[in-house]
Amino acid sequence: MPPRFTRLESDERRAQILSCARRLFSERHYGAVSLADVAREAGVTRGLLHHYFGAKRDLYVAVVRSMVTPPADLLTDLPEGERDVVLHHAVDLYLDAVRANRETWLATVGAQGFGRDSEVEGVLEEAREATAMRVIELVHPGERPSPELRAAIRAYAGFAEAASVDWLQHSRLTRAQVHDLLFASLVALVDDVVPRIETERAVAVA
Repeated sequence: MPPRFTRLESDERRAQILSCARRLFSERHYGAVSLADVAREAGVTRGLLHHYFGAKRDLYVAVVRSMVTPPADLLTDLPEGERDVVLHHAVDLYLDAVRANRETWLATVGAQGFGRDSEVEGVLEEAREATAMRVIELVHPGERPSPELRAAIRAYAGFAEAASVDWLQHSRLTRAQVHDLLFASLVALVDDVVPRIETERAVAVA
């Protein structure tokens, strides 16, 4: 049966195709998803799909970028209140996102043998830096971050990825346990570890 079309504005159509592609790539591995599958799911022709995204790899990179880049309104979507309440909710959002996009996320962080792809790695690196800056804004709003804080949050991002991979692939921890691990570690990092190493640096250069 040919796709059934509905008239959408260009940006809406692109977002709709991207949403369908993200869902398919998250349900199956990269090799099991074809452009015909995406076009059928989105209710568009292959030609229109090519018009918006080009080849399958280009579409996949766009899916990865849309999935791993923190939304611009991330901070405004968080609840008001104590800092720890905000951080608790931020960890929830992160875990919801990686679970909802399991297959694509695991492939992107290298957990499913997708292979090294410099463009995908570049997108992931940009997203890690953007996410780190959002986290820093959460813990020290309006302040210039110290080098120690930036380094610590980037290291924490790697820890969060590793814990999430273990949860999604091996289920040695429940989601609740992973949440506790990530939340408690972030609070300890910000409240105890970073101030200590900042003090040590200040003493060393004095």
